[in-house]
Amino acid sequence: MYAVIRSGGKQYKVSVGQNVEVEKLDGEVGANVNFEVLLLSKDDGEVVTGKPVVKDVVCKAQIVAQDKQDKVIVFKYKPKKNERKKQGHRQPFTKVKILSIE
Repeated sequence: MYAVIRSGGKQYKVSVGQNVEVEKLDGEVGANVNFEVLLLSKDDGEVVTGKPVVKDVVCKAQIVAQDKQDKVIVFKYKPKKNERKKQGHRQPFTKVKILSIE
């Protein structure tokens, strides 16, 4: 059984027991989260697609970690002008474990 959920403007294909890194969600580690925006659900060969979302199906998950991704270096410069700018960025994310798709 798997489902396609939408979180943070992105779509994720998830199944029960899987750990997924999604965009930052509010909540403490150990808290439960419900993803109600399911775009597709498949169970025992039966595929249910949403128009635009699947009704009466909820994906329950638990927050495992709140963390940041690896640093990305942004370096801008203009040749012959002595203009240089170096920046770093770490995108926050939330790691969730899918408990059930009901």
